[in-house]
Amino acid sequence: MSFRLPDLSGRSPTSNSGLNILEYELMAERADSLGRHGRKVEAALENLRDCLPEGSGATDREALLNDASDAVWAFFVQREICGLRNGREVIQRYVIPAQVLARLGASRK
Repeated sequence: MSFRLPDLSGRSPTSNSGLNILEYELMAERADSLGRHGRKVEAALENLRDCLPEGSGATDREALLNDASDAVWAFFVQREICGLRNGREVIQRYVIPAQVLARLGASRK
């Protein structure tokens, strides 16, 4: 009767399996996508803040509000995919206006 001594190197037998490598790649892609969406939110909100309500037309401001709400909506969806459910910290961090939050998920004609 023969037996194999346990591997004491600290690595699990599945540490180099294809499944773990794939999971690592998926996590990296999720993080990259979350970062891209975050930058889109920052840019859309910056454009909205730069637009003065009295200095530009109502249609311009409406378009910027729609762009910002679309970017924030996509960011929230991406966060949900990554398992991050709480959006309050995002609203506080990015200082998302109530006008943008009111339009989240709304479809336009």
